[in-house]
Amino acid sequence: MRTVAIVNQKGGCGKTTVSINLASALAGLGQKILLVDMDPQSHCAVGLAVPEEQIEQSIYDVLISRSRNEPIRLAEMLWQISDKLELAPASIDLSAFEQQMAGLAERESCLKNVLDEVKSEYDYAIVDCPPAVGLLTFNALRAATDVIVPVETGYFALHGLSKQLETLSILCKRCTQQVDVRVLASMYDIRTKMAREILAELRDHFSDIMYDTIVNFNTKIKEASSFGQPISEYDSASKGRKDFQALAEEILGSQAEQQRHEIVNSLAGQLESISATADELLQAAKTPIQGVPAPQQTEQPIPTEQPIPVQDIKTRNPEEPEPVSIDTKLSEYYGVNQMNDAVVFVTLYPRAESVQIAGDFNNWQPLHTQMHKVGSGGVWQTKIKLPQGKYRYRLVVDGQWQQDPYNEMAELNPFGGFNSVVEVK
Repeated sequence: MRTVAIVNQKGGCGKTTVSINLASALAGLGQKILLVDMDPQSHCAVGLAVPEEQIEQSIYDVLISRSRNEPIRLAEMLWQISDKLELAPASIDLSAFEQQMAGLAERESCLKNVLDEVKSEYDYAIVDCPPAVGLLTFNALRAATDVIVPVETGYFALHGLSKQLETLSILCKRCTQQVDVRVLASMYDIRTKMAREILAELRDHFSDIMYDTIVNFNTKIKEASSFGQPISEYDSASKGRKDFQALAEEILGSQAEQQRHEIVNSLAGQLESISATADELLQAAKTPIQGVPAPQQTEQPIPTEQPIPVQDIKTRNPEEPEPVSIDTKLSEYYGVNQMNDAVVFVTLYPRAESVQIAGDFNNWQPLHTQMHKVGSGGVWQTKIKLPQGKYRYRLVVDGQWQQDPYNEMAELNPFGGFNSVVEVK
């Protein structure tokens, strides 16, 4: 059995979507699949229409049972999704797993020990990981033979990828199993120039570890999730179904190729190579841009023109004034920035009709804080005066509550989701 961990520390990059639809696609090709949800938000169950109120035991109970000397068999809590696909659902209890296992030996191998017992029963185990670095993620990586890092085709993908490599480097020091690390371009919108340019750059620098398959942005996939179905069941003729079919075939093909050829794929060797190219790409992205004037401190609405393409970056003449780096320019577009006595929230939702903010600074009432659309590019912005302190908030996009995708500071909330965090100094 091969164990594929779907990993990325950044939320909103489609890990659960990839997990569900890849598992379904592999099952459709005749493979026996075990889908394991290691995210306390339990979105795999939601995305496969498993009633939360009927989940009596979750993967948490199986993992924790060994430390209590009352082992629970994995088969006792599995849900049959189709003839070839079974789900080990998660629960909010997983958020307490790290605390429960503190100080116990081999706590990073709990999932590996569980999967080792059933490895003869399945062809693949697909593990959906939480968007955070912690014991749950380490358990998934420790059990993995393959790691897929879904990367959305935006500038923030570079930061997410380099952070993920750092996480894998930590794992490398703790264990010696062989892991095949691959990058998957996801949520690709061919209509945008930015997406096309970033995909080209990723392919240029990471061609050796990138899948040829690209998962395109597709509304049918989102609709399928809302109906609790994989895309293969919801719309078998859709582009989304074809993308995941191609990904599953590529994974099966790469496994066959590995069996025919000897490949140097030790985790330490891969990370050294991947990290080098990641450093080169990030260094290129941080190279100053010729001819860009220094930004002025102003509280005027943030402009909506696109960031300068990576390929236009040139070497700066040392005698010229210090220009603006890509990172600095990006921070002026999306995210949270403190300007004088106010905090500016900027995000990008081209198809949204309304974007609001709910947080502990407005008693979690989204109607009290509306974001305003700037121009026609889908940029939303608002400015709030806040005293010094730490604040938690979420975005409400067309009535749907979600984490701020452009703010990396987040913490788990009591409902199993993540609140974004901003600190005013």
